[in-house]
Amino acid sequence: MSEPSKTETLETIEQTVGANPDAAVIWMHGLGADGHDFAPIVPALALPASLSVRFVFPHAPVRPVSINNGMAMRAWYDIFSLGGGPEDEQGLRAAQQRIEALIARERARGIAAGRIVLAGFSQGGAVALMTGLRHDERLAGVMALSTYLPLAAKLDEERQARNADVPIFMAHGEDDAVINLSRAMSSRDALLTLHYPVEWASYAMGHAVCPEEVADISAWLGRVL
Repeated sequence: MSEPSKTETLETIEQTVGANPDAAVIWMHGLGADGHDFAPIVPALALPASLSVRFVFPHAPVRPVSINNGMAMRAWYDIFSLGGGPEDEQGLRAAQQRIEALIARERARGIAAGRIVLAGFSQGGAVALMTGLRHDERLAGVMALSTYLPLAAKLDEERQARNADVPIFMAHGEDDAVINLSRAMSSRDALLTLHYPVEWASYAMGHAVCPEEVADISAWLGRVL
């Protein structure tokens, strides 16, 4: 199966909190899931009534994934091995272009760049970091859950000055067996070295989301929006 075109428009699921949204959260799912995966979190966030937010949950394209013996599934990019090693740079950059197109669509719908948050879990969180730190307009924030910093060695030369101080929320499970805690902490430290304002939290859980984390996400969204 060939890789999907990076110029295609991603299908999305949308939920709106409040009337006439003036902010947007573009939230990317993890490997093998789809946009439905995090849609139930919106009511659980219990955002303040003063916020009017459009949540956009895109479906990643279907593509072969090497760690699953080439089986086709929804994936933002290929993964060659667990725990690090060579990265699918071409796939990551294609994913970045797809998310840039979703940002442009929100801009066309009247949402200011400074009112857009990029969020994601696992593979989706890597794409949120990949895109948000390279985007040429100042965003409201980047939320990276149970994930790592992709193409870390190239970030310093590729990052955009307008997002040099974008708020970043990173959260991780202390018992994560898919992306271990030390890898996430190394990513956090790499961002801190580049002087990004990273808010970090860890929880007694695996590769998942817990109620305490949902409460922290809600509080962080309330601050950046």
